[in-house]
Amino acid sequence: MSTLKMTEEHEWIRMEGADTGVVGITDFAQDQLGDIVFIELPEVGRRLVQGEDAAVIESVKAAAECKAPVSGTVLEVNPLLADDPAAVNRDPLAAGWFFKIRLDNPTELDGLIDEAAYNASNTK
Repeated sequence: MSTLKMTEEHEWIRMEGADTGVVGITDFAQDQLGDIVFIELPEVGRRLVQGEDAAVIESVKAAAECKAPVSGTVLEVNPLLADDPAAVNRDPLAAGWFFKIRLDNPTELDGLIDEAAYNASNTK
């Protein structure tokens, strides 16, 4: 299985190859948000800077942002989320992914935390 890296702001990235990552929000984040009703994804081709807002998430409880865990260019967005944003609630680490990004600088991954450390600091 692929290694997940997490941010302290509750995003995850899973690498697919040397320079492409899949990004979404963690199970903890979706649980805190509650039922997700809308997601505004970034445009394909948009250049993101690590830490900047990449997507907007609206739930029955609140609105939140998904921040870019790394810098790079958006290659693809998850078409499922336009019609079924609740996929993030059901399967945040797989079917509920937000976008794919081509990394500008793969060494930015070194500043993220691994799944075990993330889970240890965000136990429910």
